[in-house]
Amino acid sequence: MKASFRTAAEDKEQPMRTQESPDPAAGVRSAAGALVKLAMLDSAELAKSCSNAVELLSKIADAIGSQKADAPTRLFRLGDLSDLERKLIADVIGEGEVAGVVALPDGSLAQVQEAVLAGLWRVRINTDSLHEYLEVGAIPEIIKRAAADLTTADIEIGQPPEGAMNVLPLLAEIREHARAWRPGNHSQIINFTLLPISPVDMNFLHETIRNGPIQLVAQGYGTCRVLATGIRNVWSVQFFNATDTMILDTLEVGGVPAAAVAANEDFEDSADRLTEIIEAYFK
Repeated sequence: MKASFRTAAEDKEQPMRTQESPDPAAGVRSAAGALVKLAMLDSAELAKSCSNAVELLSKIADAIGSQKADAPTRLFRLGDLSDLERKLIADVIGEGEVAGVVALPDGSLAQVQEAVLAGLWRVRINTDSLHEYLEVGAIPEIIKRAAADLTTADIEIGQPPEGAMNVLPLLAEIREHARAWRPGNHSQIINFTLLPISPVDMNFLHETIRNGPIQLVAQGYGTCRVLATGIRNVWSVQFFNATDTMILDTLEVGGVPAAAVAANEDFEDSADRLTEIIEAYFK
């Protein structure tokens, strides 16, 4: 695959027109950084004036502690909080490694940001007004729903251009996997890095699979870009090193790729960390 699918401006069939995939590296804070900022605040006074926020954090800690990766997510609304309470929540949860955008059918855009506490997400939906909530789960439900709402798991394969080499059997393999995959099955991974595939093949594959409504970026030791295609259950997953050189280019057929999803051990660790924060700063 290329470094990314075509931009929305190049693909008028796709709804994502208003914003490119964000660069989370510009705003990522470590857990330590979030706590340093929190330590600079008058936390005792904030606890008194932001009792709703502290209560919400306690509920979130309980929810994370009992959460499992395969369980339904839990939502926590922020609409009743004051601006000061929202700021306190933001300082406590920070910004973690995974961020992205989801184009919704009504033309609005959902912005998703994982907290420094893995398995806790902030979701903002831009419509006539700003809707924002926190969600505990492996991946926000809005991402799973957008992926499931893609109209087809089939691939219409047209006539390849002159110079194409291996794209037809490759597309046939992808189509077979996409048709056969069901929730609970293992994902099927096709590694383009190891395949003899020409630029003509890749361009035709792009045109056939198209862009989807989800763009995610996971930052860790390097960068992983997870992009939904226009085919249900088919994802582009690309890994880059610290110099932004692609080191692995794959197509994954299955649920939301594991590179962007919180695991059971993440919930246990995040619950412990959030409980420690609450006890240290607000008790």
